Amino acid sequence: MREELNRRARRGWLFSLRRYLIFFVIIAFAITCSMLLFLNTVSQAAGIEFTREYVEDAAKATALNVMLLSAAATVIDGVRRKFMIGRPVRMIIRAAEQIMKGDFTARVPKIRSIDAQDGFDVIADCFNAMAQELSGMETLRTDFIANVSHELKTPLAVMQNYGTMLQQPGLSEEKRMEYAKAVTDASRRLANLITNILKLNKLENQQIYPKAETYDLGEQLCECLLAFESAWEEKELDIESDIADGIMVDADAELLSLVWNNLFSNAIKFTEPHGRVSVSLRAEGGDAVVSVADTGCGISPEVGQHIFEKFYQGDTSHATQGNGLGLALVKRVIDIVDGDISVSSEVGAGSVFTVRLRRKANGKAEKDPA
Repeated sequence: MREELNRRARRGWLFSLRRYLIFFVIIAFAITCSMLLFLNTVSQAAGIEFTREYVEDAAKATALNVMLLSAAATVIDGVRRKFMIGRPVRMIIRAAEQIMKGDFTARVPKIRSIDAQDGFDVIADCFNAMAQELSGMETLRTDFIANVSHELKTPLAVMQNYGTMLQQPGLSEEKRMEYAKAVTDASRRLANLITNILKLNKLENQQIYPKAETYDLGEQLCECLLAFESAWEEKELDIESDIADGIMVDADAELLSLVWNNLFSNAIKFTEPHGRVSVSLRAEGGDAVVSVADTGCGISPEVGQHIFEKFYQGDTSHATQGNGLGLALVKRVIDIVDGDISVSSEVGAGSVFTVRLRRKANGKAEKDPA
């Protein structure tokens, strides 16, 4: 491929029969018309009759001149092409070869030419933008595969180890239950990982279409929060709620339940025993604002910038508690429903996730006319 590209790029820079014939036709037409006009003008003005021999000699001389001029024009055009077109083309080919080899750092350097309107600068900018996008996609693909492989390997290793231990003879009932619970927890984590990957893939490929319906957001928040009652009771957490009544939204309830379940799960998961988790819902102008706060480990500003990226886990000490896909799902759902999510946090003092959604006018759903 490389040799073919270079061969095609070098072919006919200085001299090309096709270009020679084009110049020959153009020059022959121009000179022939000029000569005929000149001879006709001289003949009429001076009354001179040109002999056949004179016309034939003039035609032969003109044909020779046309051939020489065409050859000169072809060579001059070839030199122009070599420096004004050949050099930029070779630069683009070299960058394209690097891209084909998998080097997505390749870029076409700034192309400076005499003719500013030749368009090579635009081509170079488009090529570099394409390379930048490919580089980002390749990085995401590599990271995704590496993280998925790691996340799959961990629960599988746990299940394998505890499954082997369960086969030991004379195992006490207490140990058997402990090992069986570990296998169950690992399998549940593996199932959740696969489920989240499938959901995120469908969301990113726009295979899930939101079905908007008008409903009471406060009721949904209460239902989702109560689903974690056993988890917060086990850690003896203090749950505070300040949920305003009658705040209606027009959105996909099933998709938004993913948001609240992930936010509540993280808040409870990363809050130490006897800590506090707060949930609030209020109306601000035309928005419904949901805040989920905790007194957990908190996150640094550097981690906060990447917290919604797939598989990103800022606190590696809690890596076994999740797979880093939850907040990526949350961010994608919020984007789909045209909302906004932000996080404010301080290391050691907890985090506050704030979600803004457009609410129905006047705080209630409009009834269809009977």
